Amino acid sequence: MDDRYYMQKALEQARMAAERGEVPVGAVVVCRDRIIARTHNLTETLHDVTAHAEMQAITAAADALGGKYLDVCTLYVTVEPCPMCAGAIGWAQTGRLVYGAADPKRGYTLTAPGVLHPKTEVTAGVLADECGELMRSFFQARRG
Repeated sequence: MDDRYYMQKALEQARMAAERGEVPVGAVVVCRDRIIARTHNLTETLHDVTAHAEMQAITAAADALGGKYLDVCTLYVTVEPCPMCAGAIGWAQTGRLVYGAADPKRGYTLTAPGVLHPKTEVTAGVLADECGELMRSFFQARRG
């Protein structure tokens, strides 16, 4: 399995979010070549501004592992994390972060580039066009 494969799984989650009226961001956590968490945004469903896909993924993965650190895991997310999520990714000491589309307005690299754990490896732009198009079409339909 490679980054594109797992990002496709995150995109499946993002599409599920869109179908439910949630901002279409999906995330999966992979540990030792196995998906241990699959999530998407739940902010509308849970009436919780912190229920971003990444936050849900971190919680589910920590529960699956029985510990709070994700240092041996990779988090795949369809859109660049916001500063809140990047902070949580940092506190979880996530081993690797892979994201699709950049978020030039609210992404962590704009306002908090140093928030991740120093050992976290970052790969950006995996299936970026597909991830970005899902976001664009979702918001165009809402403004429509």
